[in-house]
Amino acid sequence: MKRLVLLRHAKSQRDEATKDKDRPLNERGRGDAPRMGSYMHHKSYLPQLVLCSPAKRTVETWELLAPELGVETEVRFPDPLYLASAAAIGKLVKAVGSEVSLLVVIGHNPGLEDFAHALARKPESAKERKLDAEIRAKFPTGALAVLDFQVNAWSEIAPGDGELVDFARPKGLDGDQD
Repeated sequence: MKRLVLLRHAKSQRDEATKDKDRPLNERGRGDAPRMGSYMHHKSYLPQLVLCSPAKRTVETWELLAPELGVETEVRFPDPLYLASAAAIGKLVKAVGSEVSLLVVIGHNPGLEDFAHALARKPESAKERKLDAEIRAKFPTGALAVLDFQVNAWSEIAPGDGELVDFARPKGLDGDQD
């Protein structure tokens, strides 16, 4: 089995004077990232490998949530992950070695959300229907989707084969509404 965690970067600053790739997290994002890390630790979403976009906001998201995980993990910052399409993300994921069973991808919308939608199978349970409705309604900054695949290698994952087992948003951790 392979488990994929797709994490959208936390909330970032909007500043027309700053290049998109250099935008840092805002105050809310700096608070949300460690909370999502704590959630990941609590749920045992502990990666063996992290693929993180090299944009400042994704790197900061990783740097703030990583201490909450309590594990050492390999992190790569592939340039093609910056503002990547779903197809580009898929290419990067499929190239991961089969020794990795839990992979985290930290990236951007719309590619990350599109990738999650493409991978998720047709819901087979009430829980999956609820998660599917939530992810289709909104995949906000800081949110994560967790998909399980009954495969031995990342190269074997295919659209519609992933079981959506979790979807969490920073605000939802407090019981707030987005």
